[in-house]
Amino acid sequence: MEKSGWWAEPCRYLQDPQLVARFQHICGVRGTFSSGKEADRARSRKNGAHHQQVAGENRGENRSDSRPAIGAGEGDEAQAGPRRRLPETNAPPNGAPAGGETGGGGTVKPLRRNSLTGDAGQAFLVQNRLLYYLFTFGTELGNELFYITFFPFVIWTLDAFVGRRLIMVWVWVMYLGQCTKDVFGWPRPASPPVVKLEVFYNSEYGMPSTHAMSGTTIPFSLFYMTCGRWEYPFSLGFSLALCWCLLVCLSRVYMGMHSVLDVIVGVLYSGLILLFFLPALDLIDGFNLTCRYAPLIIISLHLGLGLFSFTLDTWSTSRGDTAQILGTGAGVAVASHVNYRFGLLPDPTPDQLPFTMPALSAGLVATAVLRLVLGVLVLMATRAAMKAVTIPLVCRVFGVPSGDVRKARQHMEVELPYRYIVYGMVGFNVLCLVPLLFSYTQLS
Repeated sequence: MEKSGWWAEPCRYLQDPQLVARFQHICGVRGTFSSGKEADRARSRKNGAHHQQVAGENRGENRSDSRPAIGAGEGDEAQAGPRRRLPETNAPPNGAPAGGETGGGGTVKPLRRNSLTGDAGQAFLVQNRLLYYLFTFGTELGNELFYITFFPFVIWTLDAFVGRRLIMVWVWVMYLGQCTKDVFGWPRPASPPVVKLEVFYNSEYGMPSTHAMSGTTIPFSLFYMTCGRWEYPFSLGFSLALCWCLLVCLSRVYMGMHSVLDVIVGVLYSGLILLFFLPALDLIDGFNLTCRYAPLIIISLHLGLGLFSFTLDTWSTSRGDTAQILGTGAGVAVASHVNYRFGLLPDPTPDQLPFTMPALSAGLVATAVLRLVLGVLVLMATRAAMKAVTIPLVCRVFGVPSGDVRKARQHMEVELPYRYIVYGMVGFNVLCLVPLLFSYTQLS
């Protein structure tokens, strides 16, 4: 559908891949495109078709050949057939020097293969190593490795009350963001002119940026929930949240994975969700804890939302990521109910608030690190064991051949229950089993 109205021209400008390419160029990123054919093809797409039409053409191309373990991003296992890879060369385009303006340039490959096609991506030149590592760290703040360490760290070391509510907010924001991507169906920035420093999610749609949504939701929700509950300067908390958000958002443009419009919409969309969701946290959390039928309702609701998301489009890794998110949320919510029923991890009383930051010591840091390492190992073991049991079982129940696991998991009746069950157990263990283990080992 063609954009019309006063906002059409600003949207076209903010969605222009040339804007992303200019930002990358300023940051010292150079592509290694070996010929002008790709550039000509990108220009013809830009001048001869609207973004929505491109999305419609790519819907079949990107999906048919084919996002936390808390979080979104196990799609590297879901490879269905590699695409043609662009030719590689160490020579920079347009005669650009191989050395960097900062004196430390070099040729680099994307860190991970495309989560859908197995494409390893094309080499590129980095002329500013500092920015490259900074924005690589920023983009990792929205990937599974970060989720599986950060959320448990908050629950096990800082504040379980804040941790479970933070996961609750994150689940709803990410779910709505993933579904909105498939409703819009807008493609990611064209390459060339954009240099793809990351290809892990390249075959998924781009509007809105769920990295930007996560990078807005987590820090500002954490600031909202801890302000007044913990004693720290207001300006410090807000500044850290703002820097976190800006780093994640800029990293997605730097990586060439999102247009500026994708990122702006992601920030505004998550802000709108938080505006309505944060005031309702007390009501929702109270229901999860006290309602007798809460576990049944939680499991049914999250499973129903997963079924809805799987019917939005043809198969893609975003379906599995959505099921992971919902399964994690359901597991944490059910664990909250169990903890409340059995008096485990009781919430602090109002007379205990506000908390003060303890003085750092070697013993305190060592205990926190030991808890994190031991707990994450338990989560990884849970994930591996549940996968080994659940995938063959679900395939047998639904009569899906399990010889090729990658293809088997492209069936909705396999992937939805498999991801939901596996990550539901992981989420349950984060808030219930692992804290019990800490209490038995005197690590609480």
